[in-house]
Parts: sequence; structure tokens; C-alpha cells
Amino acid sequence: MRLMAMALLACALTACSSAYYSTMEKFGFEKRDILVDRVDAARESQTEAQEQFRSALERLDELLDFDGGELEARYNALNEDYQDSKAAAQDVRDRIAAIDDVAQDLFDEWNDELGEYSNDNLRRDSERRLRETERRYASMLQTMQRAADTMQPVLDRLQDNVLYLKHNLNAAAVDAIRGEYQQLRADVDALMANMEKAISDSQQFIDQIRRAQ
Repeated sequence: MRLMAMALLACALTACSSAYYSTMEKFGFEKRDILVDRVDAARESQTEAQEQFRSALERLDELLDFDGGELEARYNALNEDYQDSKAAAQDVRDRIAAIDDVAQDLFDEWNDELGEYSNDNLRRDSERRLRETERRYASMLQTMQRAADTMQPVLDRLQDNVLYLKHNLNAAAVDAIRGEYQQLRADVDALMANMEKAISDSQQFIDQIRRAQ
């Protein structure tokens, strides 16, 4: 399913979402399945972003330990990790947006179909399940967005360090940014904690949806 969804991703994120859903339904995948797949993909993306931000912090730590070695090589490695972290953060944001697109379409469809029931007991039970799913989804989305927001302060500090070193690549410049390191580490620690919560909540949401099927 993942390969199929990726092949249709460009269409899914544009005005042709109806055509995308119709195509997926022909292969037996409903909006609920697509939602689960996108949450799972976002969970993996968050895990990859965690690893990338950790790597960037380690690169900076290595650069700050500079003692007459090849400073330019260490700077290049840091810059590469910063660029990769920036890309990883954007990937997380894009996947969260893709999740919300299909979630809102799913909830709208589910809500509209409540009016098609002739059996009041079944309609009430379906509505109860809808509201519970919406509540769980809103909680998960909030956690994911909070984690995504925590990435920006880290990216800002990394960018400042990279830019400063780019034009001042010497031992004095390394000393100048050394005082910023502890705050950056604190920001990364906060990011890791928020990411862990988001990853955990994502998995719980996936498990709950699958149990309900």
C-alpha cells in the first residue's frame, strides 16, 4: 500500500483528492486505511527526524572539540547535517498536513453517512464511534504539531551557528559559539521528548483504529 500511496501522493495533496480516493477504493483501500498509512509514515518520519537532529548536535559537539585539526571538514559535516535536519523537519510537517487532509475528509464522509441510517441504534453507535475517533485524532494531531513546532528553535540555533562559522571559520569563532551549545542541547532534549510522545501517540492511534476495524 505504501508504494501505491506514494505514487498517487502528488494527486492526493491537490484538488484531485476525489480522483485519488476513487482510485484507492478500486484497490480496496478506504479513507480509514489511507489515514492509518499516513499516520504510520509520519511516525517513521518523526523517528528519522529524531536521528537527524541528534546527528547534527553530535557534529556540533565534535566541532567544538576542535584542537588544531581539520576545522573546515568538521564545518562541512555540520552544515550537511543542518541541511538534512531542515529537510527532515519539512518532511514531518508535510506528512502532518497530509494526515489532516485525509482525516477531515474521512470525518466529513462519516458524519454525512450518519443521516443514511434507518436504524437509530446503529446510527447512535456509529456517531459515538465517530466522536471518539475524532477526539483521539485531535489529541494525536496536537501532540504531533507540538513536536513539529519544537523543531524550529533547534533549526534556528543550528542555522545561526552554521552561518557564523561560514564567514568566521577559525578557533575564535568556535569559542564564540561554544556558549550557545548548552542551550541548543536543552532545545534538542525538549525536541526529543516531544517527538517520543508524538511517536507513541501515533502508534496508539494506529492500534486503536486497527482494533476497531
